[in-house]
Amino acid sequence: MKLVVRRSWVVSEVVYELAGQAADVPLRKTAAIAVVQNPYAGRYVQDLKPMIEASVELGRWLAGELKTALGGVPVQSYGKGGVVGIAGEQEHANALLTTAAAEPLREVVGGGKAWISSMTKVAGPDAVIDIPMNHKDEVYVRSHYDGMTLMLPGAPLPDEIAVIFCVSNRGRINARVGGLTHDEVMRRA
Repeated sequence: MKLVVRRSWVVSEVVYELAGQAADVPLRKTAAIAVVQNPYAGRYVQDLKPMIEASVELGRWLAGELKTALGGVPVQSYGKGGVVGIAGEQEHANALLTTAAAEPLREVVGGGKAWISSMTKVAGPDAVIDIPMNHKDEVYVRSHYDGMTLMLPGAPLPDEIAVIFCVSNRGRINARVGGLTHDEVMRRA
């Protein structure tokens, strides 16, 4: 199976200040989104293995889009998600977001030992989705529990799936709830 990409885009948000406090390092969140034709729209298919196998190439492509957009900015957090058009089912997005598809994301962020948090759902055009993110190497770094809210203009159509990879360069601005820190994780590595 070859997935057909109908459209794509990259979105970045940079936060310089929050609650009157300037960030020592601005928070940069970046998402790469690909809207693909859903080969299983409108019908039930028991075996999703062909879609999972095809997702590897899509994962590589999305990871490459992120790498280009980041321009060398180091990544500390990541997440992934998908929105399936109403002629499909949620499991179709999950098939495109397995470990097979996400390994290229780990390569782009320089490893990634922690699981990659994710969110999938079924929705119509102009869908809004919150992509959860966590630290790339240790899930228990509370300062990096964050997310990116995205609106998908005109997507997904009923026979489409939007696949999303998100990354950020640091934890939340003004994070102060304690716990394991990014620096502690890096010292252990």
